[in-house]
Amino acid sequence: MLSRRAFLSGLAPAILPASARRPPNIVFILADDLGWRDTSYNGSRFYETPALDGLARAGVQFRNGYSAAPVCSPTRAAIMTGKYPARLGLTSHLQGAHRLHYSKVIPPPVKTELPLEEITIAEILRGAGYRSAAIGKWHLGGPGFLPGAQGFDVAIGGDTAGSTNSYFYPEWKKKIPLEGARDGEYLTDRLTDLAVDFIRESADKPFFLYLPHYAVHVPIEAKAELIPHFEKKVRADDPQNFPAYAAMLQSVDQSVRRVLDTLDRLKLSDRTLVVFTSDNGGVSSREWRNRPVTSNLPLRAGKGHLYEGGIRVPLIVRWPGVTRPGEVCDEPVLSVDFAPTLAEAAGVGRGSLPAMDGLSLVPLLQGEKRLKRDCIYWHYPHYSPQLGRPSGAVRERDWKLIRFFEDGHEELYNLRDDIGEQRDESARQNATARRLSGRLSAWLRETGARLPTPNPNYDPAREGEQGAPMGPVPK
Repeated sequence: MLSRRAFLSGLAPAILPASARRPPNIVFILADDLGWRDTSYNGSRFYETPALDGLARAGVQFRNGYSAAPVCSPTRAAIMTGKYPARLGLTSHLQGAHRLHYSKVIPPPVKTELPLEEITIAEILRGAGYRSAAIGKWHLGGPGFLPGAQGFDVAIGGDTAGSTNSYFYPEWKKKIPLEGARDGEYLTDRLTDLAVDFIRESADKPFFLYLPHYAVHVPIEAKAELIPHFEKKVRADDPQNFPAYAAMLQSVDQSVRRVLDTLDRLKLSDRTLVVFTSDNGGVSSREWRNRPVTSNLPLRAGKGHLYEGGIRVPLIVRWPGVTRPGEVCDEPVLSVDFAPTLAEAAGVGRGSLPAMDGLSLVPLLQGEKRLKRDCIYWHYPHYSPQLGRPSGAVRERDWKLIRFFEDGHEELYNLRDDIGEQRDESARQNATARRLSGRLSAWLRETGARLPTPNPNYDPAREGEQGAPMGPVPK
């Protein structure tokens, strides 16, 4: 097997020659816990996202964009490597993979960081001559496994923490290693300031900016001056009705606007590929102060579940000269596709990349309608804080099958006719269910996915009691 060092040292010959057109700059903006329905371009009547709406009009809007997992760390690992979380052995949010003493099954242990042996997109782009920065949430390991050790030249604000304790300085210092702000400064604004600085400093050569916001993850804290506008918009018939959350999202949207405006002022927009997406669906459970944070309707459930509300996410890609303004793509795509996409955009040939599960989206960006694959998959063998159950899933065109590992039962949905996953078709479409079940089983074997095991202490009367954190994956 080719070592990480050998791969990186041998990457340069695959890069475009100096005489070729300069590869695009890359800006990848990742929101945290932002649901598919939380953008106004996807139909929200309550939230306001004018910058994202404009980006969608200027680029390609993916209606079937998915996160690789219903929680954060696995999706982030998939973005970095182009590999399924099941293959990485990193299937839960780090520092959050807990067991329940009396649950029906015992979830498998998970890795506690993204291994250094994995080759990240930052390392690939560094070999292609890019200067790269990770500014914001990391959540893929602590000291020794931070962005600076995973290929990024600039690494600010990312640590082991999966969330901040506060969005206002200096309170965020209790969890986030980010200094130098003024008292009361809002974290989303501070990260944006740093991102803008990086773009300015890097304008003379290809750069890769990875801007993973902590927002709109809990705690739900917004700038006070933005909240009253949304308080006036609350309607009894709209389940999206949390003014503070709407104001948090407004700050994220303003961040996107500032980044895009900076590219415009520096005359970089025409040679910059911009991606915006989220790490999982919105929080629709009563996880925050006993109330839902948002509603993903018409999608079912939310973060922590393999129903559509937990994994379907906003996804926009703008690449001037390649994408056509206002294009809408219905092909199902997911987080593992980003690394091969960015590598191809940078001129790195697929034959020189490490093995990846994802496919490059460049053909779709150029106007093709489909990719050459049959299915996409998910593996979440854990109990989530949002009451999700251990499960796996496969989507083949309009059909999606979910397997629940506690008892092995499966549900089948036709997403074209039933986006809300209300009508289980497994009995009526038995042949389709059997076919997809076989595909899911084969994929689980091929990726080496770790499965839950029966719990000898199972007690249905006490199954919700929290246990100790799961240990690391055995060597």
